[in-house]
Amino acid sequence: MSAKKIKKYGNIDVSAVSLNPPDKDGYLTKQGGGFKSWKHRYFILKGKLIYYYKTPKDTQFTGRIELEPSSSAKEEPEVAKKKGRPSTLFSISTSKRVYFMYPENQEETKSWLAAIQRNIDNLKGGSPSFTGKTPTTPNPVTPQMGAGENPMKVTNTIPSKQEPTANGDIKSPRVKISLAKHQVSFLKDEDSKVLEFWQIWSESIPQKDDLSPGSTIDFTVATSADMQKLTWRTSGPQSIFIQKMVDFFWNVGAPESEIDRLNDVGADINPIRIGSWIDMSSKGGMDGGWYFPVEISLKSAIKAADPGEAVTIFENWATKAEIVNVFAVGRDMGAAPPRQTEFRFKLPPSSPSSQIKLGLDAFEIFGFPKVPEEITRIIHGAVQQDGCTMSVITSSEGFVRLGLLIPKPTTDTVLSLLELAGGNRNSLALFEGSLHSSGPSYVEYQYLQKGFGYGVYKEGFDIVFHYDVGEESVD
Repeated sequence: MSAKKIKKYGNIDVSAVSLNPPDKDGYLTKQGGGFKSWKHRYFILKGKLIYYYKTPKDTQFTGRIELEPSSSAKEEPEVAKKKGRPSTLFSISTSKRVYFMYPENQEETKSWLAAIQRNIDNLKGGSPSFTGKTPTTPNPVTPQMGAGENPMKVTNTIPSKQEPTANGDIKSPRVKISLAKHQVSFLKDEDSKVLEFWQIWSESIPQKDDLSPGSTIDFTVATSADMQKLTWRTSGPQSIFIQKMVDFFWNVGAPESEIDRLNDVGADINPIRIGSWIDMSSKGGMDGGWYFPVEISLKSAIKAADPGEAVTIFENWATKAEIVNVFAVGRDMGAAPPRQTEFRFKLPPSSPSSQIKLGLDAFEIFGFPKVPEEITRIIHGAVQQDGCTMSVITSSEGFVRLGLLIPKPTTDTVLSLLELAGGNRNSLALFEGSLHSSGPSYVEYQYLQKGFGYGVYKEGFDIVFHYDVGEESVD
């Protein structure tokens, strides 16, 4: 990762003057992406790109729209009424989002639409065509991250209607996560902002064709026992992930300061692999961020966190426990603080009972409630020689969440914990079947501190099942 700050676009040093002669230029009033405010900007259409500046004399653009063969542009009189904007409003649709803007008069609207459509037709490599049909406009409101916005191994029952999709074979991890999504009740509403958030994230994942031989794109998913909260993760080579990740964070309203933070931490660690994650809940919770699934020193990982009492207590505890490295570190990119940083690490190699004691003691040391006896009994019976893994999430306002993960849980362990958490065996079996999984890679006992659920995530005790969905690679 370059030490140069990552912006929304790789090089923003494109002056307005350097784009002369333009295909079309002029002032338009545009709606913002993260915050839905309207701003007067100077637009320049040049080939497949539409740049916009604060003034025609600027040496750096403030934003850019990339046209695609599938893009469309049209007048939006009904949307204008709803938004209380002039009838000159028009939209530009791309695979990433829908942009709304308007000029001062109708003549300019038609001029802009004609110029944009001409350049789109050029991208298609054919002559302009007109079908007389009005393209369907995607939902114009882009979901924004940040819950504080406040936002089994059971029988491998595969749903009866699992057909390969246009995106590939049913064994493809992308197809698997899409099929799994259909098993989540709150993701079945086509008008759901949470579903739209999932779709924007999934479209930001680099394609298999971007990979070089020997490299992979990995996919994992985790669900709470009651399937009311899910976490989706993907990771791969830094070289093909970084720009798509940055574009995704910008599209869903992540602040520039956090994108800069991603660059700073990345420049320091320089991970070979990076990834993105999203959280969602049935109550409309949406959050997301980045993570580095690489083994690094705890000292380096700590730099990703905001200073505070929690990270100090954690670091002191880890030092005494002789925890030297973490195997993953990540941070949320929500629009509102406090920022949360997650550390995942294996407990020091020793006897399973010693590992369990260390992990259970951490709950009380970090100010979490003592793990219930029934859970403790199940954990003692479940941990094998592979040992335990922990997840610690800190913020400047204290510890956020603590989790103890047990690898390769048996069917009995899964069913016992599922029952304690009030989960439905059949629902989890269908979800697992859609992933073509023989069982979770981990089962996690976790506790979310009061006040950090923001009304959309379950606070307190929960059980979470983690699944390795698979990887994509090229020969």
